[in-house]
Amino acid sequence: MIVPIRLLTEQERRYDIVIDALPELNFQRKVAVVSNPTVAGLHKDRLLQRLKAPQIEWIEVPDGEEYKTMDTVLGILDRLFEAQFDRRSLLIAFGGGVIGDMTGFAASIYQRGIGFVQIPTTLLSQVDASVGGKTGVNTRWGKNLIGSFYQPEAVYIDPAFLETLPPREYAAGIAEVVKMAVMFDREFFDFLESHDLREEESVKRMIARSVSLKAEVVNQDEKERGLRAVLNYGHTFGHVVENETGYSRYLHGEAVAIGMVMANELAVRLGLLSREEAERIRKLLERYKLPTGYEIEDVEAFYDHFFLDKKSAHGKIKFILPGGSIGTHVIRDDLAEKVVKEVLHEFGRQG
Repeated sequence: MIVPIRLLTEQERRYDIVIDALPELNFQRKVAVVSNPTVAGLHKDRLLQRLKAPQIEWIEVPDGEEYKTMDTVLGILDRLFEAQFDRRSLLIAFGGGVIGDMTGFAASIYQRGIGFVQIPTTLLSQVDASVGGKTGVNTRWGKNLIGSFYQPEAVYIDPAFLETLPPREYAAGIAEVVKMAVMFDREFFDFLESHDLREEESVKRMIARSVSLKAEVVNQDEKERGLRAVLNYGHTFGHVVENETGYSRYLHGEAVAIGMVMANELAVRLGLLSREEAERIRKLLERYKLPTGYEIEDVEAFYDHFFLDKKSAHGKIKFILPGGSIGTHVIRDDLAEKVVKEVLHEFGRQG
């Protein structure tokens, strides 16, 4: 299956997302593969058997969200300079969302931009992070606050890579799938509820629909000036959770699951979502052992951290919420501080 990306810009750019067994990849230029020790130990030999290029550099960076930093990106750039890569050279991101974000960012700034390809190996990166061209790194101020929009030349999604994925990592990807369904497609949400998302055919259908939904959004709004912001459902709250816990307690998808539950509580309080539908979403997340609770120790500090979010502007916090039922959405930047803090206090008491 191929999902096309057709960016509606002044100069149309095109690339394909290929969902199938990894094909042979032949490049007539220098190639550097960026990965981590975990992915390399499982899949390095398989990729190198299918990859042909005049020169191949293998660059490994530490595994984990806490290493998604400028220092790590500078290390990647150093390796490219040492290998005398030029503007025709290519980077391949071979791993999960952290690898994809850092590799894409490195590609966007090396000699003002070289090509890169995404080969995502986690469910989260296959259904979300590898699609759409968002790249970046974290800082002590927050998540992905330094980065760029930089599109890959192609994305190759091979579901077979998921066979070695630990259950926790797999569940983290489910969170991003649920996000897409809640925001855009009630029928897809019904499918997620009624099928085992670890079964082979269900996995293929889940990936294909998630990628298609995201591609539709990115094709219309590459730079997140409108519709694409909806993809951040669960992230406004989730990014604060990640920052408060040092990017080490929760996987990104786990923090998004917590963030969706928080966003849903806000939507229920505003009368946008019924308690019944909020519980349907919670139960689907909990079926895959995703966390749905979080104890906020300092409500004032949690609230203040919202203003560091990239989606907030002009002193207003932008909240992405279900818009009346599952499958619909609304963006609100007019919520009273008191209302938001009432929801945050609920999580402070519940733990």
